[in-house]
Amino acid sequence: MDKLILGRYIPGTSIIHRLDPRSKLLAMLIYIVVIFWANNMITNALLLFFSLFSIWLSGIKLGFFLRGVRPMIGIILFTTIFQLFFTGGGEVFFHFGFLQITRVGLNQAGIIFMRFVLIIFFSTLLTLTTTPLSLADAVESLLNPLKPLKVPAHEIGLMLSLSLRFVPTLMDDTIRIMNAQKARGVDFGEGNLIKKIKSIIPILIPLFASSFKRADALAIAMESRGYKGGDGRTKYRLLKWKSIDTFAILVILIIAMLLFILKKP
Repeated sequence: MDKLILGRYIPGTSIIHRLDPRSKLLAMLIYIVVIFWANNMITNALLLFFSLFSIWLSGIKLGFFLRGVRPMIGIILFTTIFQLFFTGGGEVFFHFGFLQITRVGLNQAGIIFMRFVLIIFFSTLLTLTTTPLSLADAVESLLNPLKPLKVPAHEIGLMLSLSLRFVPTLMDDTIRIMNAQKARGVDFGEGNLIKKIKSIIPILIPLFASSFKRADALAIAMESRGYKGGDGRTKYRLLKWKSIDTFAILVILIIAMLLFILKKP
């Protein structure tokens, strides 16, 4: 968990780093939509190649990137196993009670696994190459046209910025609490499943307490500095849409068209 890189920013000068955060956010939204069109080996391979190519363009070492997303593989496998054992249809390869593995279940489990992996890859790349403040500015800028509909664009951007900013902090707090509990003799790996779940409670209670304490301190700090929301506020860094951003959106749209053509009916 201490190696989790989702939510962390790595400074750089690559072409991915230099993209406008609005173009990266739009590309992420389009990417998430087209992932659900990938329903065969060719379409999933195309998306995987595109994701790995984007990681290469970012200048981030692939080994470092894969080690950073490894802690989330367990969650993906847990979800995939449910899909594997509880989806029927086609040839049956294994059957025990109400559990069974079928051809359709294997196909669906593989597709679900790839969807989760690809979403984690691209979302992690987004946070690694974009500062939380830039992402918040991008969200606010994209939602500004909805202000006449009473959509709180600035507040949504602020919440996103704070959420991304404190993901690594919460991970660090979790590791620190686990180490403190281990020093007191707690073994998180012993016993059956029920005992393992109960051993998590000594982590969650102090984690929630520290999170609420930090949120209260943050609110006091913002109020003491005169924070009053987005009305009348200026920005130190202005977003500038460039031709490379338009090209990036065109590339992701071409990928979407290819997936739409290659997907199974």
